[in-house]
Amino acid sequence: MLMLLLAGCKEAQQVQVIKTAVPVRPQGQTDVLQLSTEPLPTVRVAFIGLGMRGPGAVSRMTHIPGVEIVALCDVEQKNTEKVNKRLEERGFPKALEFYGDTSVWRQVTALPNVDLIYVATDWASHAVIGVQAMKDGKHVAIEVPSAVTLEEIWDLINTSEQTRKHCMQLENCVYDFFELTTLNMVQNGLLGEVIHGEGAYIHGLQPYWDQYWNNWRMDFNRTHRGDVYPTHGLGPICQAMNIHRGDKLNFLVSVDTKAIGNPAYIKEKTGEEVTGFRAGDHTSTLIRTENGKSILIEHNVTSPRPYDRMYQLTGTKGFANKYPVSGYALGNEALDPEMAADHENLNAHQFVSKEMQKALMEKYRHPIVKDIEELAKTVGGHGGMDFVMDYRLIYCLQKGLPLDMDVYDLAEWCCLIPLTELSLDNGSIPVEIPDFTRGGWNKLDGLQFAQ
Repeated sequence: MLMLLLAGCKEAQQVQVIKTAVPVRPQGQTDVLQLSTEPLPTVRVAFIGLGMRGPGAVSRMTHIPGVEIVALCDVEQKNTEKVNKRLEERGFPKALEFYGDTSVWRQVTALPNVDLIYVATDWASHAVIGVQAMKDGKHVAIEVPSAVTLEEIWDLINTSEQTRKHCMQLENCVYDFFELTTLNMVQNGLLGEVIHGEGAYIHGLQPYWDQYWNNWRMDFNRTHRGDVYPTHGLGPICQAMNIHRGDKLNFLVSVDTKAIGNPAYIKEKTGEEVTGFRAGDHTSTLIRTENGKSILIEHNVTSPRPYDRMYQLTGTKGFANKYPVSGYALGNEALDPEMAADHENLNAHQFVSKEMQKALMEKYRHPIVKDIEELAKTVGGHGGMDFVMDYRLIYCLQKGLPLDMDVYDLAEWCCLIPLTELSLDNGSIPVEIPDFTRGGWNKLDGLQFAQ
């Protein structure tokens, strides 16, 4: 249910704010902040979706001790057979195969000998599979974005709270080595208080559009406006700002350009004259937090630009930036006084030297990767961050520890999809971001990864 609220200011002017209803938590249901579950020395995993992302996940899991791969599921039989062949080549037993239609996954979530369902299907089926998996007594890990509507988000939250099962979004970018190192710097005070962050997903997908089964990803862009893929940029920033661990996202405002690139691509490939294409070429979204911090998130999958997640943190004592050039800038003690005094010298405050950056990254290497960084880089998956993600998921399940990301992270990072569309369709007016913890956003004192 959507409500348009009018909030008056001191000058008696009125500003429109869109607010979405927050469902009351059912009686007897409690939050899953810092959820711990029974340790699973051996984690029995079933994979649903073996198109672009699933096969790599199966392969990575074969490098993690204490994992048993029970089942493989996909619409197409050739995909399950291909992945099973890889398993046998790695010396693993052949897994059960499920294939044939878009509902066959239901047989997989019902399997009695599975602990974790790993979902890498199209976006439209992510949440429905996740909800059913938890109802069937399984933990669930879901590819990004794990939900695309507010209804799906609340369904995942409520089901996790009711079943006391983990529901984690497979957001690999929080495990990038630069992002992890920077997070550790932030948590050790090197950057001071982080007051602004910037993130993005800027990635020309022209070479990949036809790899998406049944054209589902282009169709989603065609029928939805706003930032339809926000989690890669937003996730690492939210962690650095302790979102729902002492701060919360309050509201957003979104603007976009007209749609040119993707309609042109469709015309070139099919001859169709496209009208009414919803997703603009470039979408920009500004967010303000309860503690007075700001975040800029951008989305562009059609322009001829280098890959860019932006990942930028501005702190009171330092600055971190990954794209297009990675580096750190620290406070006045790092400046040459004579250079700093010359206001026309645009290079007065620069990144620290590459030697100092290397030393900083070694000193502040995040504890969770110290023992597995080299293995992660060998196994691979976007440079190793995918392996770290899977390793941490299994490690925490085996030890009965809280996961690095919970269902509220999933909700906060995915909610930009429906909320930016609301903002844009109503003239780019502010949209309130719900407190998905329903009052628990400041119960925890900062983000801590269990070890």
